[in-house]
Amino acid sequence: MGNESVGKLEVLMDALDYIEAHLTEEIRTEQVAEACFCSKSGLEKLFRNVNHLSVHDYVIRRRMSLAARALLADPDARVIDLAVQYGYGSHEAFARAFRQAWGVNPSEYRRQRRGFVLFPRLTVPPEEEQIMGKKHVDITELYDLFQRRRDCWFVCCDIQGLIPINEISRRAGDAAILEALGRMSDAAGEEDVVFRIGGDEFALLTASPERAYAEGVMNRILAHNGECVRWEGRDIPLSLYGSLVRWDERNLRYSELFAGLHRVIDGSKE
Repeated sequence: MGNESVGKLEVLMDALDYIEAHLTEEIRTEQVAEACFCSKSGLEKLFRNVNHLSVHDYVIRRRMSLAARALLADPDARVIDLAVQYGYGSHEAFARAFRQAWGVNPSEYRRQRRGFVLFPRLTVPPEEEQIMGKKHVDITELYDLFQRRRDCWFVCCDIQGLIPINEISRRAGDAAILEALGRMSDAAGEEDVVFRIGGDEFALLTASPERAYAEGVMNRILAHNGECVRWEGRDIPLSLYGSLVRWDERNLRYSELFAGLHRVIDGSKE
């Protein structure tokens, strides 16, 4: 990479680290830019080019992902306490942001117990070539679980044609992502785990070593292809690609697992 790309990469890494360290505090774009020794406009441009989000939107999505996880982890956690923890002055303001992110209010989300990650932490691995323009996520939790389920199958999915949906509205794209995750969650067994591993790419790690089980899960997901997601009175058809994979390597590294899941997803489109 050229010096300019390396410089942008360092700024992005610093920004992501700063945001993650201050998610329970007030975060203004100006503060992030100052911490990264760059201009506010330069940081916003970099975020939109690489992450397709403003700094503000990324912060909200990360907070709502952590808040959702906290709701499931602690049945006694009060919504108002989470609202205060993540910088919201009222239950109503927090619930509104939560609904925009998840499509349901906090209490409904807790009842549904959909254990997926809406927006995992973005990371930028320094060893990657041609890094600018790609989105990366931290799937450490998935990797740790995989270590305990070495003989189990992954079901990998990807949205067909998300770009045209995003061209309708970014919110329409968010609704499509939530619907895709919902279809996978609904098809999963009680011990299966669904993760978002990219912009519109998802993995379901089963608790079964049987391919037939994974095929059944995938078939239940794909059976909904062509059904519509409803957004602001408009019906938008939504279909997913689907594929299966299981690794035999005993010592598969984190980076290899991440890259392998994406290769499987890419192969499902051919």
